[in-house]
Amino acid sequence: MAKILIVDDSRTSRKILREVLEEAGHEIVGEAANGEEGIIMYKELKPDAVTMDITMPVMNGLDALAIIKKEDENARVIMITAAGQKEKIVRAIKIGADDFIPKPYETEQVIDTLKRVLGEE
Repeated sequence: MAKILIVDDSRTSRKILREVLEEAGHEIVGEAANGEEGIIMYKELKPDAVTMDITMPVMNGLDALAIIKKEDENARVIMITAAGQKEKIVRAIKIGADDFIPKPYETEQVIDTLKRVLGEE
């Protein structure tokens, strides 16, 4: 299965995503609490996919997405965002996000989105 990097400032959100993804057979290779950490870990770990929160301290997910995509245009990044942030979602897709998942999300939605992004559907 896929190696996943989780980038989210919420420890609880990271824990829930880890449980959902590991239960589906994926390996969590790292967790980052902000976009800056996410970029560093992406370069080190070379995951198959990244789940990236948009609103985070230090560096937000949109800025981190732009840097990751500039360094690796084949990076697979799924943005996770609170509902009602339509303009940020549109911006993320323009930057190169592969998909997005609105919070709160269902387990199946996370799994299905990851499968689609990884081309496993």
